[in-house]
Amino acid sequence: MQTELSKQLGVEHAVFGFTPFPAVAAAISRAGGFGVLGAVRYTAPDDLARDLDWLQEHVDGRPYGLDVVMPAKKVEAAAGRTLTEADVEAMIPAAHRQFVEETLAKHGVPGLAEGEASGWRITGWMEQVARGQLDVAFDYPIKLLANALGSPPADVIARAHEQGVLVAALAGSARHARKHADAGIDIVVAQGYEAGGHTGEIASMVLTPEVTEAVAPLPVLAAGGIGSGEQVAAALALGAQGVWLGSVWLTVTEADLHSPALTRKLLAAGSGDTVRSRALTGKPARQLRTEWTDAWDDPQGPGTLPMPLQGLLVAEAVSRIQKYEVEPLLGTPVGQIVGRMNSERTVQAVFDDLTRGFERAVARLNRIAGRG
Repeated sequence: MQTELSKQLGVEHAVFGFTPFPAVAAAISRAGGFGVLGAVRYTAPDDLARDLDWLQEHVDGRPYGLDVVMPAKKVEAAAGRTLTEADVEAMIPAAHRQFVEETLAKHGVPGLAEGEASGWRITGWMEQVARGQLDVAFDYPIKLLANALGSPPADVIARAHEQGVLVAALAGSARHARKHADAGIDIVVAQGYEAGGHTGEIASMVLTPEVTEAVAPLPVLAAGGIGSGEQVAAALALGAQGVWLGSVWLTVTEADLHSPALTRKLLAAGSGDTVRSRALTGKPARQLRTEWTDAWDDPQGPGTLPMPLQGLLVAEAVSRIQKYEVEPLLGTPVGQIVGRMNSERTVQAVFDDLTRGFERAVARLNRIAGRG
């Protein structure tokens, strides 16, 4: 499963694996893919540095990258001031806070212990936090910087290029992909409707060739609905130079979800058990459908807030739901490929299945073409 891009980056397989877990990212790189660590959950630079130290020690000299979240549209501070987390918190309406507490009370969700901080307090999509993450990351030999919400600011792209780091940006349409190309990024990730997390409304089978044609000769990675070697082959046949996989790593043995109940839900879920909802971040993000997403998507409710307000609003609630494993509310970002995630496997086993499936698909096409 090699392409020009994978050869350029020095990896055996053109499989780019996004994950919030350092152990999974390292295992992906060791298996011959390209591990990409998600940085959005790191609120303290020292924590990111600690995990990048660990990653550097466990990739066996293989390349890896980092994924940050720098929204194209952001909440602005007053003139001459730096926006703080407290400033953002003050923008959250009291009615929304009340809705959160009422929803939790309805399901009997206990509170956190006194002094216990939320473990899910994502502030990484605030630009100054993401920039702090980059200050740490550029001290490490990362080979790729990806931004999950459009092109990074021009100075970030320039800084990456100065250090020999390729820059990737996710796109949900050909129009967005062209903007990324104009901004000077190196790789476009065409993320289809089926994908977990933030997605657009165009399915991968349509999106991948549209983006490939729109930004040629820039390399494109296909994302969304890919979890088998046959699907990798299909993505390459559509013009992609690799695939970007995220959801499939959630149930590998190296992952650390801290929730047996959530793992069980993922393994039992079908491809129709996800929904694009703004409940988690304020932007449409595909995740398991739960009574939590239903509550936020109910037209009788207060509606979600824009990013980053929604993420800060629900942070403690999500931590409480996860800590006490309140199954009706318990969910996570995941794509429609969850329907194939029905057993726990190692990262290496996933790669073994991908390569076998890819070889089957290529052999089948060769037979059809009269070459085998």
